[in-house]
Formats: sequence, C-alpha cells, structure tokens
Amino acid sequence: MIISWNTTQQCNINCIHCYRDAGAKQTDELTTAEGKKLLGEMAKAGFKIVILSGGEPLLRPDIYELIAYAASMGLRPVIGTNGIMLTGDVPAKLKAAGLMCAGISIDSRDKERHDKFRGCSGAWQQTMNGITCCKEAGLPFQIHTTVTSWNETEITDITDLAVEVGAVAHHIFFLVPAGRGKDIEETTLKTAQYEALLTRILDKQATTSIELKPTCAPQFMRIAKERGVPMRYSRGCLAGTSYCVILPNGDVQPCPYLPLKVGNVRETAFDTIWHNSRVFQELRHEPLKGGCGSCGFDTVCGGCRARAYYYSGGDYLAEEPWCNRGCRGS
Repeated sequence: MIISWNTTQQCNINCIHCYRDAGAKQTDELTTAEGKKLLGEMAKAGFKIVILSGGEPLLRPDIYELIAYAASMGLRPVIGTNGIMLTGDVPAKLKAAGLMCAGISIDSRDKERHDKFRGCSGAWQQTMNGITCCKEAGLPFQIHTTVTSWNETEITDITDLAVEVGAVAHHIFFLVPAGRGKDIEETTLKTAQYEALLTRILDKQATTSIELKPTCAPQFMRIAKERGVPMRYSRGCLAGTSYCVILPNGDVQPCPYLPLKVGNVRETAFDTIWHNSRVFQELRHEPLKGGCGSCGFDTVCGGCRARAYYYSGGDYLAEEPWCNRGCRGS
C-alpha cells in the first residue's frame, strides 16, 4: 500500500498543470508534531510507502526530521520534487535521513519546452544539476513526466533520457483536470492517443532496463493482460483501495486528482478514516457504472476514478470517458 502526503502548498515554481495549485504556503499546514502523528497512523493503517510531496517538499525546513521519523515507523519514505533544490549536500542529507528514492520531474528533453510547462526559466538545467548531485550522493532517483498532447510524441524519448542519466524508473502521469490542470483540459489525451501511448509504453518496457509505470491511466493493466505481458501490479486505479492522499491542512482525499474530502486527520485519526470512510468503502466494494462496470476488466483496471468524477460532474463510480472498451470516449 502506498500513500501521498502533500506536505506543503508552497512551491518555488509555477507549473501550468499543478493539481495542487501550489504557490504560497498555507497558514494551516500540519505542524511537525502533527506530521509525526500522521506518519505513525499511516503505519498503523498498514501503509508501506509514503510519498512526501507538495508543492515542493524540500521547502519544509523539517523535511529531514519527517523522513527520519517515517523510516523509524517502518515506512519507506520517498519524495516527489521538481529537483531544483537538490543542490550541494541536500541529496546526501536526504539519504542519511532515510530517504529511499527521489521522484524528479522532467517533462521534455527540450529545455525551453520543459521550462515553459514548469513556469520557470532555467528549470530544466537546474533539475539536471540536481540529478547529478543525487548520483554523486548515491541517492536513487526516478523520472516523473506529465503527459499532455504537446509532449506525447516524446515520452519514450524521455525514457531514453532517464536511462542515460541513471534513473531507476520512469513514471508517466497522464494529465487529469485538477487544480491548474483544469485550465489546460484540452491537452489531455483522448481515447485514440491514450490507447496508442499506453501500447507504446508497454512496447518500450520490453526494450529498456528500467521500470516504466503509467499513472492515472489504469487501462495499461487491461492492455498488458490482453497482450499477455506480466505486471507486478494488481490493479490500475488504486484510489481509496490501497492508496490515498493527505493535503497540507490534513484533509484526506482518495487521490490527489479527486477533490473529495473524506475526513481530516486533525479531527479523526487517519487509520480510522482509512478503515471507516464511506467513500473508501464504496470505492472498494460498490460496482462501477457504465462501461467501467461491464467491460470485464473492472477488477484489474478500475478506470481512473478522478477522471470519471470530473467528466461526470461528481460521480466517482461513473465510467471513465477515454477508454475504448465500451465507454463513450472518442
């Protein structure tokens, strides 16, 4: 089981797709003590991997303390970062604190295209410098890429870059309209592009040594099963079943892209929310609707619940629109 904690709303860049609409620090973000309590409750609930993200998690002055505490609870701490602050001895300090891996965002091999998407001139080069520092410190890292229609053709080229720089994996995030991502909804991949890219990724996996993981594109599990490709994952969409997210103020959501509050860890212990939330129970046990409930792959795919919620106007059990197995996408 894996869980994300958006540790802060604060960020040092202004990505045009940011699901958290990050920028300024919020006044009600969880304190260090509250964060440690939360990490203990995550472990009690049975989670194994905790992703510390943001905003930019390295802007939290207590990030090393939180990483160390997560590790002491038996959790496997990793971070999601834009990589700009991975300078000097920062990677070495992160590794010493117990960090297992850094997920670093690169959205294009072209510097100018990446910088435009990230809303920061010079971001690409600073991120590449951060990768060099990780390598020198011996801190494992993986590359994260957000897919839109403007960079869809170069995704497997970015995989090649990930291999070249020594990444252990390339995780490919299909854009879901959330936060500032709603402002660029027209760039989301629709059915034909969606399916074609997932197929290309599976083909690429057969020829590369690092792990490729589509995220927010659960149909990759269906395509893999149809083609007889073994996968180490058991299900595509994990929202509310073996994954959820904690927001900077302690609100709990099924995933970062599904803006549905199911509780707050200041009011109720997280492990209680995880086990007892009505929304989580429905995501785990209620049948899906439309094509997602009748295609025959609901138990291995599940459809993206966040995308279903957005395009249905608020029904997290609805069918996902961009699948080609009985859904309405085109």
